[in-house]
Formats: sequence, C-alpha cells, structure tokens
Amino acid sequence: MQTLEFRGNHYDYGVAQAEWLKSTKMLQNREKEWRIRRPRFDINIDETKNIYQKFAPKIWDELMGIQDTLKFPLETILLNYGHYRVYAKDSGCSIFLGEDYMVRNYDYSPATYDGRFSLFQPTDGGYAQIGPTSRVTGRMDGMNEHGLAMGYNFMHRKKPGDGFVCYMIGRLILETCKDVDDAVRLLNEIPHRSSFSYILMDKTNKRITVEATPREVVTKQNNLCTNHFEILSHENRNYIKESVERYNRIDQITNDQMSLEDAFRYFNDPQYEIYSKLFKSWSGTIHTSAYIPSQLKMKIALGENGTIHTFDFKEWLDGKSITLPTITGQIDSDILFASE
Repeated sequence: MQTLEFRGNHYDYGVAQAEWLKSTKMLQNREKEWRIRRPRFDINIDETKNIYQKFAPKIWDELMGIQDTLKFPLETILLNYGHYRVYAKDSGCSIFLGEDYMVRNYDYSPATYDGRFSLFQPTDGGYAQIGPTSRVTGRMDGMNEHGLAMGYNFMHRKKPGDGFVCYMIGRLILETCKDVDDAVRLLNEIPHRSSFSYILMDKTNKRITVEATPREVVTKQNNLCTNHFEILSHENRNYIKESVERYNRIDQITNDQMSLEDAFRYFNDPQYEIYSKLFKSWSGTIHTSAYIPSQLKMKIALGENGTIHTFDFKEWLDGKSITLPTITGQIDSDILFASE
C-alpha cells in the first residue's frame, strides 16, 4: 500500500491523484470492470454537480482536477470517482469501540482496493484527514484534524435511492464534520444510495452508530457493529446468520476496559474468527485499522497478523512529514489490488 501526503487545494489534490492513477493499472482495471458489469444507471451531470455544490463544493474541484489531468469525459470521471448514484457491492466489516479508540476490519475484495493511504491537508476549506482511500476520492474509514473518526459497515442494497454511496459519505463526514453531532446531522440530511451503518467517535470519546437507508436514518448506542441492523431490522437482508454469529463472537471476546493492543490482535488474527479470508466472496479482511481520536493517532495493518504501522496525525498536521512510503503486509489471496 502506497502512502500519499498532500498539502494544498482540492483541485491540485485531484491533479496529484490523477497522476498517481496514471502510474498504476487502476484505469485499465476499471475499464475492464465496466465492460463486464455494465452500469444499470445513468450519470446525470447537472444533478451530480448540484448535489456536490450543496454538500462539498471543494470535492467537486478535486474531481475537476482529476478530469483535467486524465482528459476523460466528465461522465466517465463521475462514474468512477464521483460516487453518486453508483452501486457498492456487498461486503463484510466489523467495528469495536473501546474506551478511547475505534478498531475496524475492512472486509471486501482486493480487486476493488486502491492500495493507497492518504494524508490530506486542504488549504481552501474542509478538514484535514488521514486514512486509506476507497475508489480514489472516497474513504472507508479515517479520522480528521478535529479527532472525528469514522467507519462504515454494509447492510444491504435493496431498494436503492438517488444518493451518495458509502465511501463518498465517509469522505463527506471527514471533510465537513467536527464531531459526532455534526456527523449525525449530515447523515440525516444527505441522500443515501444504499443501506449502511456509520460508526462515529470523536475526541471527547463520544460515540454513536447511525443506521442509514435511503428511507430512514436512526441512531443507537452500541460499542460494536457487524453487518445487520438492530433498530431498522425490517431492512435487513434475509441471510444475516454469519453477521449475527460474528457479532456474538466479538461481544464475547471484548469488554469496555479492553486495551487497544488486545482488541487489535483479536481483530487481526484469523484464529479468533473476526478476521475473514473470504476474499472471493467479497468479504475478506484487507486491513485492520484503529483510531485514537483524543491523541490524533491511528494504526493500520495490511493483511493477517500484519505489522502494525502507527501514524501521529498531530505531528503531521504540525508540518512533520511521514517517513513511511509504503505499508506492507500479506493477504492470503491471489486477487490483486485494483491499482496492480
């Protein structure tokens, strides 16, 4: 996994990301993917631009930087990097909230994984953020300069709406919200494409889980989440047995006083059956990450029993560059990352 540091405006950040894209195989891989799985929706440029102007105009500038560099039609840019009205495939994921940290397994297919870790400090508005990227412009988990940490878990794709997909919603939370209350307000206001739970924690250690569908958004207090709704249970998929069993395993293993070190080990070691190797079923664990909002620190390990890399986000915000060009780890799969 490559690391990318960027301090500057959103347009130039878009240019930098497009240059990175050109150095990888992601463009070719996305083109192949669309040939196999033709879009079942239309990209409405005006509608997409208007929704971005309402919620995140600077991210629209970022998309323009990508377009100007890649020289692709705007419709193609929005299809691949706009993340509005497109589909996100089914996935897994598990999250546990300790006393002052969030630990999370990101479960998906390596073929969709960017293999890129970003630290972005915008100079033209929006909050600085740290975390792995999803589909270039999105985030599947992360933390911002105010200590707001976010992760999401898939629930279902039934009855989709006209709205943002999960990884752009994650980015919008980090980009525009200072704390849990801000994030809850945003999740109640923005349109949702599919159904996900968003798990939030801020520097005061306030935490909340938001169950969101295109039809309804509710909140609950809980310190763990897998892939089924507890309040909006009528929205659940027919088969949630594996999710419930994983939830119960996490519940039995963890407790409120558990150290981050122990929680990370339980999530990252396959023997505890939270880490998954079901990569061909779109639910294998690609990374384990942890966020400590009160300290502005985060940890990440790629693959099982991986080397834990620690980042001091506060030091980076103060101007100190990181010294880790790549994050290494071993994933028990022959499926390559989307950038390879």
